[in-house]
Amino acid sequence: MISKIEELCIKKGLRMTEQRRVIARVLSDADDHPDVEQVHRRAAEVDPRISIATVYRTVRLFEEASILERHDFGDGRARYEEAPESHHDHLIDVESGKVIEFRNEQVERLQREIAEKLGFKLVDHRLELFGVPLGKGERKGRG
Repeated sequence: MISKIEELCIKKGLRMTEQRRVIARVLSDADDHPDVEQVHRRAAEVDPRISIATVYRTVRLFEEASILERHDFGDGRARYEEAPESHHDHLIDVESGKVIEFRNEQVERLQREIAEKLGFKLVDHRLELFGVPLGKGERKGRG
C-alpha cells in the first residue's frame, strides 16, 4: 500500500527512489514529530543502506515541496510532520519532549480578533505552547 506522503510526492512529480519511498513511509507512519536522526534510525531498520545524508536531502526536498512541515520546538532539533490537511496547534511537554496536537476555536477566534484590532487580516499562524505536566493536586479545577 502506498503511503500518503508517497502519494503526494507522485502528485507533485517528484522522482521516487526506493530509499525515498522508505523515508516517505517512515514519515507517514510517525505518530510523533520526529527529527532527522529519528527518521534515519527508523528508515535504516527497513533499509540499512539509507544514509543520514540521504534522509537530510529527502526531508529537505519534501519540505520544499510543501509535503512536510518543519517545526522548532525549542529543543535545538528541527522536527517534522506531514503537512496537515487542517490547521492545528501544538503543546510541547518540556520534560519529555512529547508533542500534543490540539485545536481550540476560542484561541482561533481570539487570534483573528487581535489581528483585526491591529489592522490586519490573519492569513496564517503557528501557536506552540510549552509546559510541564501538572501535579495531581494541580489539575484543572483543583488548583
